[in-house]
Amino acid sequence: MSKNTIVVTRPSGQAHSLIERLSAGFVSEGYLEQDLPQILSLPLLTIAPKTENGLAVQVANALQDVDLAIFVSPNAIECTMRLLMQDWQACSPHPIPIGVMGGSSRATLQTLGIGAEEAPTPIYIPLENHRWDSEGLWEVLNTLGWDWSQKKVVVFKGEDGRDWLAQTLKDAGAKVELISVYERIPLGTDSPEWESIFPMDFSQSLWLLTSSEAVRYLGSVIQGPFNQAKKTLLYASAICPHQNIGEAAKAIGFGKVFICEPGDEALVKASQVWLSLSSS
Repeated sequence: MSKNTIVVTRPSGQAHSLIERLSAGFVSEGYLEQDLPQILSLPLLTIAPKTENGLAVQVANALQDVDLAIFVSPNAIECTMRLLMQDWQACSPHPIPIGVMGGSSRATLQTLGIGAEEAPTPIYIPLENHRWDSEGLWEVLNTLGWDWSQKKVVVFKGEDGRDWLAQTLKDAGAKVELISVYERIPLGTDSPEWESIFPMDFSQSLWLLTSSEAVRYLGSVIQGPFNQAKKTLLYASAICPHQNIGEAAKAIGFGKVFICEPGDEALVKASQVWLSLSSS
């Protein structure tokens, strides 16, 4: 096994599939077992669906007369559908178009059969994956020619998070309701999963960072309880699928930050490039 280490920082459930794709990708590229990097899971945030009284009723009521539903992430889709406990097209007397920001959300909808009904649910998504973000979705929505002052939009999201798109819709005249359907719970500093990162050579480590909030939390831990590791981030590399995440990574001290296109395929390809360069 090589001394190279890849740290996957997604929540545990989402990390599993990415780790499998990374491992399979390295094998398909012809890497020998002794050259394969160690892949660690460090789930900086855990997704916890909200279950408080009244939330399911709030979601159901919001969908009765809405013109567009926006899901900010696959987690938002899964947590909302868990609250609805019925097919998407059964929750309203008229078809509700859906807006999503990326391929993972689209795949989640497909898994649930949404968009493949007899009369398919309209799904709006940025056409090019380098535009898989709030700004990219707004570009798509802005081509619809809708009079936003006559539209009601519901945005399903996590607790806190970026509200740029919701504010943009409000500025355009839309009536916007924000509903938080999950929260992110930081990895406790007493978790044994932190211990796995300290023996590694940070100069031969690659961190896959896919959430600005998770990056900021990593910074607060590294600069707080684990201050002895702060300087080592200077020698570490990070791959981020969005410029905002990259800026957050630079802010907490990563020495080398690379930006790739969104999606697991892009993360795997970028990781392969990093490994080939670090092994040469």
